[in-house]
Amino acid sequence: MIPTSYPTPEEIARLSARMLLEIGAVNFNTDEPFTLASGLPSPSYIDCRKLISYPRIRSTLMDFMTVTVMRNAGFEAFDNIAGGETAGIPFAALVAERMALPMTYVRKKPKGYGKNARIEGAMREGERVLLVEDLTTDGGSKLSFVDAIRETGATCGHTAVIFYYDIFPETTKTLGDHGVALHYLCTWWDVLAEARAQGSFSTQTLDEVEKFLNDPRAWQEANKKD
Repeated sequence: MIPTSYPTPEEIARLSARMLLEIGAVNFNTDEPFTLASGLPSPSYIDCRKLISYPRIRSTLMDFMTVTVMRNAGFEAFDNIAGGETAGIPFAALVAERMALPMTYVRKKPKGYGKNARIEGAMREGERVLLVEDLTTDGGSKLSFVDAIRETGATCGHTAVIFYYDIFPETTKTLGDHGVALHYLCTWWDVLAEARAQGSFSTQTLDEVEKFLNDPRAWQEANKKD
């Protein structure tokens, strides 16, 4: 069912951050930083995949994503909802159900047998496709999915995520140069504000995380392992 309640973007951001904190999807560790896929350290890590195990929170966030996309992009802007393998697949299915639209998913690379497809499901030439994922850091990983969608003859000018890092200034330019608009529910700044309000972590930890958010490249350089 398409949601009919439209909270403000600010309230959506605050509540989304609160929910992520509540289920333990947010992890801060300044003493033993996490290692990101890039090999660089980070005092923060978020796991949006946990959301699929919390039905009430999952449902609310998918309502938020649906109304955010419709408010920003239009109420009849899409013909198909595509999830990026693998984390985006369940969220794409939930958004597609709410918007009463077909759902597909995009593989990271061709599966290597059969039709060697990257798109699973029915995607047709001329369809306007919304790419759904769990999060984005610098936007780069979205481009391959977008290109795979466009290779079918469909269009893809929008991507929606639950969480956007919002600490790398090149993100919106990277996506924008590729003709893609980004829609999101909350950022690290929203999570940090809510964590401070709740006292979820020590002040010392949150202060160090804020240093990272203000200048992630410098923080990573200073905390790289030998």
